[in-house]
Amino acid sequence: MRDVEVDGRRLDVHVSGGLVDAVGSDLTAGRDDEVLVGGGGALVPGLHDHHIHLMAAAAADRSVHVGPPSVASAAELAGALRRADDRLPPGAWLRAVGYHESVAGALDRDALDAHVPHRPVRLQHRTGMQWVLNGPACRIVGLDDGPVPDGAETDASGRATGRLLRADTWLRERVGTEEPPDLAALGRRLASVGVTGVTDATPVEHLDDLRLLAEARLPQRLQLTGGVALADAPFPAGVQRGPVKLVVSDHDLPSLDRLAGAVAAAHAAGRAVAVHCVTRVALVLALAAWDEAGSQAGDRIEHGSVVPAELVPELAERGLVVVTQPGFVAERGDQYLTDVDAEDQPHLYRCASLLAGGVAVAGSTDAPYGPWDPWQAMRAAVDRTTAAGHVLGAHERLAPRRALDLFLAPLDDPGGRPRRVGVGGPGDLMLLAEPLERVLVAPSPAAVVATVVEGAVVARN
Repeated sequence: MRDVEVDGRRLDVHVSGGLVDAVGSDLTAGRDDEVLVGGGGALVPGLHDHHIHLMAAAAADRSVHVGPPSVASAAELAGALRRADDRLPPGAWLRAVGYHESVAGALDRDALDAHVPHRPVRLQHRTGMQWVLNGPACRIVGLDDGPVPDGAETDASGRATGRLLRADTWLRERVGTEEPPDLAALGRRLASVGVTGVTDATPVEHLDDLRLLAEARLPQRLQLTGGVALADAPFPAGVQRGPVKLVVSDHDLPSLDRLAGAVAAAHAAGRAVAVHCVTRVALVLALAAWDEAGSQAGDRIEHGSVVPAELVPELAERGLVVVTQPGFVAERGDQYLTDVDAEDQPHLYRCASLLAGGVAVAGSTDAPYGPWDPWQAMRAAVDRTTAAGHVLGAHERLAPRRALDLFLAPLDDPGGRPRRVGVGGPGDLMLLAEPLERVLVAPSPAAVVATVVEGAVVARN
């Protein structure tokens, strides 16, 4: 890279063998080197998204989006479903994602049948925790005449309502053969905004799911988690083995013994844990489980959606990292102001107060359940502004450079020391169109000129 800004100075940077091997003035390029000319634009480490769901994100790209802001009323929902129905061949499944009750209330099979009665439909809540099936879909997967999974809701007469909670694996096995999601396209899209590394935070229980991700050969470095069933499993080559993902679901809270046992099992296998916590109840239960099983380096809280102020010192004392998604403030903040208890609103998606309290914080998107653009998350961390212009948690605002740093920690050390461009560092880099201070005035993916992984250019914009 020629004439790039590194820590405020215009320099050249050379990468060899996947590592930065020289930083200085007037460096000589090798015969086979691909040369990027920066024109004074900043060269910084590539972004790491520390919590994403790759398969779901790729599948969402070919699904119809039926939630805010693109769909905001019952009439718009009906139109979106019917247009998608018209585009599909007979018999194909219609997959809809991103639904929220603010659009048309709590849906069931009959509500979906009113819009699309003749083909199977599965609609996912924006949290990712619930699917709703219409009548044809219920019959295909056996909800009406066969064994049903935990989380399958029935009405007073015993008839399936079509609502399924946390039954993704069961549902996927019964939907039948579908064209696999285009992971390669997702990888290219992430590279185009500067993402060079991701942690997939899906609690899968089968090695085949991990192998599918590993074999997709995304341009990003890949860290995988998996559920407790894979705590001591051999991971595929070419990926990092991350923490074990544990989910504390508020609709079905695990016992303290069960959760503490899962933490202990992961630790015994030499793995940290990443515990999904979106309410204060879930967080209190998780902290109690750590008290029983002990905490270790790398243990982390996913989301930390509600962290009461009095619990911040407890997180710091245990050395826990919070992997959060400030992008939710921008995308869902107005709904939070309506739906979330007033006493919890000051504690939503903390950033600045966690850091001030000695708690390490890492940034992520939770895509596809949150906005997939990490630059949007950075902007939200800086201004804490909702789509309607309200400020949610002004006391949690970060300086622009600190917001960028949320996405610069190593994959295996979220919340740790941000990576910098220097000799011996990974050749995972992002070239920006302008000096860094100008870019950070209004963080945007439009500033990304090129993305480099292990010295190879994987995206040019």
